Amino acid sequence: MEEEKAVIVSFCGSPRRNGNTDVLLERVVSGAKDAGARVDEIWLRDVKMSPCLEIYGCQKTGRCAINDDFQAIYDKIIAARGIIVASPIFFYSVSAHTKIFMDRCQSFWVKKNWLAVPSEGKGMPPKKGLFVSVGATKGKKLFDGALLSIRYFFEAIDTKQWGNLLYRGLDFKGDVLKHPEYLLKAYHTGKTFGREVLASDRAA
Repeated sequence: MEEEKAVIVSFCGSPRRNGNTDVLLERVVSGAKDAGARVDEIWLRDVKMSPCLEIYGCQKTGRCAINDDFQAIYDKIIAARGIIVASPIFFYSVSAHTKIFMDRCQSFWVKKNWLAVPSEGKGMPPKKGLFVSVGATKGKKLFDGALLSIRYFFEAIDTKQWGNLLYRGLDFKGDVLKHPEYLLKAYHTGKTFGREVLASDRAA
């Protein structure tokens, strides 16, 4: 019987279709698939998902009480062995689509820290996380805010931050196509990520 492939879930938080974030993420995902990993791709702009309403329904079960598309996303995160999050920089942080998604994962934090419910993946190697981001300016601190948020987001969903792909000076649609070296690096990063997620899954 063929060995079951590890699952990676990718989340694209760009509001613009076929923009620089989309193109880079597609290269990353292509590399991961070529490494043999199965990737579930989620485009957050197409998801019907409320912001966190801070009603603390998750205090009862550790699962978000809002019944929308996040319920399926929650299950995908639990099953995944690798998580990819891609977002453009908006006001030195992630996009609104990405932030809504991250905020809804507060239920994972509540489950672990308030309810002390063991992770479904307890005893297994932690999930691996990859962050992909682009920004228009070339400022030294362009990604600082987003990286801090991503760091704590990955921690909340029991994911070890494996790496980042961060590119400055990309603003208008198609700008990334002027940098084939970025696209090549994205592909090879995705391929390495896919291989390491598979290796981690086999070692579990």
